[in-house]
Amino acid sequence: MKNPFGGIGDLGKMMAAARDMQGKVEEFQKTLETMTVTGEAGAGLVRATANAKGELKGLEIDPSIFVPSEKQVVEDLILAAIKDAQEKAVARAQSEGQRLAGDMGLPPGMKLPF
Repeated sequence: MKNPFGGIGDLGKMMAAARDMQGKVEEFQKTLETMTVTGEAGAGLVRATANAKGELKGLEIDPSIFVPSEKQVVEDLILAAIKDAQEKAVARAQSEGQRLAGDMGLPPGMKLPF
């Protein structure tokens, strides 16, 4: 009976392809750490910068909003800017993941293990 999974050579090719895919996924993870997105709130008065993994990297606040009576507004704007940056990070990571999957010849919609 013939082996339905092919011979030893086919197994070697599969293992090589798996190693190659693993290397590409690791490279992709490193790339996400260097890609940045910026979320904004209050028409740009508060800006939060994150990497594409969603890790907050910076926060800019326009000094004009530092009025003691507006403390709650400032806090809300900060949270909104961070949330916006995190949402953009997720979208960027998904977009880049789909691009990588396509480059590796995977079917559309297949999710890589991130």
